[in-house]
Amino acid sequence: MPTTTVEANPLSKKPVSWTNIGLGALIQTFEVSTLGQPFEVVKTHMAAHRQDTLPTSLKKIYQRGGIAGFYQGLIPWAWIESSTKGGVLLFSSSEIEYHCRKLGASPVLSGVIGGMCGGVFQAYTTMGFCTFMKTVEVTRQKNPGISTSSLDIAYGIFKREGIIGLNKGVSAVALRQMTNWGSRFGISRITESLIRNKDRNRDLTNAEKIMSSVVGGALACWNQPIEVIRVELQSQVKAAGRPDKLNIWTAAKYIYERNGLKGFYRGVTPRVGLSVYLTTCMVFGGDKLKEYVAQRQK
Repeated sequence: MPTTTVEANPLSKKPVSWTNIGLGALIQTFEVSTLGQPFEVVKTHMAAHRQDTLPTSLKKIYQRGGIAGFYQGLIPWAWIESSTKGGVLLFSSSEIEYHCRKLGASPVLSGVIGGMCGGVFQAYTTMGFCTFMKTVEVTRQKNPGISTSSLDIAYGIFKREGIIGLNKGVSAVALRQMTNWGSRFGISRITESLIRNKDRNRDLTNAEKIMSSVVGGALACWNQPIEVIRVELQSQVKAAGRPDKLNIWTAAKYIYERNGLKGFYRGVTPRVGLSVYLTTCMVFGGDKLKEYVAQRQK
């Protein structure tokens, strides 16, 4: 039987602190540059074009730009967003989780609070404009022979609506990120506790940690309606009957009137794939990299 080691008391470890900014940026830039952006493009397309099935969406995206079509919005928006939000998330969630544990909270509760706060912080500090521009890239109409860059579109929106227009949907992004990372960290920590069972101090194997992240990522997609509303708020698709000015509530009403309850779950399949991959990178990858850096700093 494989031997197990006793995990050191996490409260005796000084948090890596500022190093987590660099680690978070590195992890999320790797994630989005590999499988993350293709999942993001597909789920955004399906949330904006709610009549399209998954095969139809894949076909349309490929026709739009070949393999490169699945990486629309990667450079510079996704790189800017991932590097900044990854650093904010890993730094803030790690600090808050550590101090919650220090105050006596359980690992699960600490993970939930850390994830929720980290999600809100990253939404309001870095994600609003970048998420909006990524959605613009995926949903805008491109006319043959007419070259209009996403920066031109951003400038036009800024002239019409100011800085608020460029951060359209940021509250929906914050709500999504709060529930996303609260669920991802929380469910991952619950799964880790269930795997440990009565041996609370046992170190988990890498396979067990990855499985915990997979479960956390998949189950965190319960909030898909918030994501569909966010995409609708930021979408450049001008459908007939779509109100000119939308907020979270009017967007939800519009989606329900057009597509019913099913409309709120369009794109959930690629989003599960995205969430599983992202959570594995950030929870499992983040934990392992923080452990590695902590060992190097001793």
